[in-house]
Amino acid sequence: MGRSIGTGERGFTLLELMSIVTIVGILVTMAVPSYQQSVVKAREAVLVRDLFTVRDLLDQHRADKGKYPDSLKDLVTVGYLKAIPMDPFTRSTSTWQEIYETTEGGVFDIHSGSDLVGTDGVPYNQW
Repeated sequence: MGRSIGTGERGFTLLELMSIVTIVGILVTMAVPSYQQSVVKAREAVLVRDLFTVRDLLDQHRADKGKYPDSLKDLVTVGYLKAIPMDPFTRSTSTWQEIYETTEGGVFDIHSGSDLVGTDGVPYNQW
């Protein structure tokens, strides 16, 4: 016996499926910018934490050794850091801008190597 299309069959019509796909598409379109903004805010938080930590360790090195380290790698060699942190925007450990102290020598500050601008309007390489 063949299948007959009757009024008792269940399923969705093409119009109903298209409506659902359209609604889901609109919701996704609204959610993506919010997600991307959350990712940027999280990276900024990591950058602030890393800058604070490394700057504190630079000062500790100066207090302990009487001078700033010659490079960030010295903080790892001496044991202040296990590894140089990754810049959350360049995703590299080698792009940090090391700021050298002119009179004493050594690295006394660092900035991100990114040329992007933060949500506060200040470039990350000036934080």
